Amino acid sequence: MENLVNVLQQLRDERGRAKQQLEQLDSAITVLEGLGRDNSARTSSRAGRVVSPLARRRMAAAQRARWARVRKASGTTAGKHRTLRILSSDARRRIAAAQKARWAKFRAEKRAA
Repeated sequence: MENLVNVLQQLRDERGRAKQQLEQLDSAITVLEGLGRDNSARTSSRAGRVVSPLARRRMAAAQRARWARVRKASGTTAGKHRTLRILSSDARRRIAAAQKARWAKFRAEKRAA
């Protein structure tokens, strides 16, 4: 049993040495890869900057204030809707009749061809 414990300990020691050597190799590879590029080309795992929720709220409030100034200067409001133009029933009847005539002409030309 003691022999098995010794073998396990030797294997663990060997694993530790291999792990350390692997870390050194990774570090050397990273350094060598960085030599061919300029420093600005480095990429990180996180794009952009980290902004706290409080800072994000302040930035949003500042942007809303900027847009409010723009709208105030132009004299329009954001929630202003266009007024709907309502067609009279007579106008709708004329449009429908014209469309029916167009389709009748199309069908007649199609049959003639």
